[in-house]
Order: sequence, then C-alpha cells, then structure tokens
Amino acid sequence: MEKTKIISISFLVLSLLLAGFLGNSIFTSIDEADRIERMEGQIIDKLIMIRDAQIGYQAVNGQYTSDWGKLKNFVDSGQFFLTSKIEHIITLDYGADSVYIEVDTLGTVAVKDSLFSAAKYPRFDLSTFSYVPGYEEEQVEFNMWADKIEKSNVKVDVVEVWNPKPVDPKRKEDNEARTKKPLRFGSRTSITTAGNWE
Repeated sequence: MEKTKIISISFLVLSLLLAGFLGNSIFTSIDEADRIERMEGQIIDKLIMIRDAQIGYQAVNGQYTSDWGKLKNFVDSGQFFLTSKIEHIITLDYGADSVYIEVDTLGTVAVKDSLFSAAKYPRFDLSTFSYVPGYEEEQVEFNMWADKIEKSNVKVDVVEVWNPKPVDPKRKEDNEARTKKPLRFGSRTSITTAGNWE
C-alpha cells in the first residue's frame, strides 16, 4: 500500500512539473511571437519613411542615393518645387496641331514639412532615421544600396534598403522566397520600391 502511494504521488508531482513546463513553453513562444510582430511593425514603419524619402530624393535629384548623409540632408533641408503646367495647342494652317507646354514655378515646400509632418509622424527624429528600431544597446543601421541598371536597353534607377539584423531568426538572406528574407524594400534587379511585407 505504501509503495502504491509513493508511486502515485511521484506520478502526480511529475505530471504537475510536466504541465508547468509545457504551459511555460507555450506562453514563452506566444510572448516571443508577439515581440517579433511588434518589433517588425516598427521596422516596417521606418522602412516606409525611408522609402518616402528615397522617392522624394529621386524626384528632385533624378536618382536614388546610397549615402545616408545625403538622404538625411535632403530630409532636413531639401525643397520640393510646386509647379503649374499649362498645355497650349495651336492649330496650324495645314490642319496639324502644334503643342507647347508652359511651366510656371509657384513656390517651394520643405521636404520635412511635406513628407514628415508632425501630423503624419509625431515622433519623427532625424538623428535616428537610419537606424533599425529596437536595438537600444547597439545601434544597427539599415543597409542601403542605390545604382542604375539596364532594363530593355534603358538605364533606370533602382534602390534597395534592408534590415541587416532581423528580429525574426527565420528571416535569412539565403531564403528563396522574398517574403522570408530580412525586411526590405526595393530591388537590385527590378524597377520597384515595393516592400517584401506587402
């Protein structure tokens, strides 16, 4: 009788320990998944801001940049020109039309006020613009690449910006699927500024 009691108590203690271990591992994995989702959301927000800056830079300068100093300077003190275009069509004597376009510059607006207004990004900080959020102990800077490539015998501008230190350990550079690579936007081989989270 005593032997049976000891075995029963041992099984009870063992099953309680096992249940506690399983419950703890489930809660830990749920907490880790929530942390990764929250961190990747912040990284995506930052990549969207960088993409907006790169598109604006390309519109003003005719190309993307791979230099953080130039991009930050553009965000800080760059200007967009506000223009008005009027198309004039003149019918010539022999029936053909002649078209000329009149472009008038109406003024300028600061890039910071246009792309990164306080209403759109209330906590925008240019000093942390190039850094991956969530790495307070060590600053991790986004990798950025920009160049011209040839597509259909035409030189086109391309840009790619990516997180060099993914939060999710499953995101690896050698993954075949673009959606499983570290968070990024743009491409070295295609004319796109789409993000791999979209």
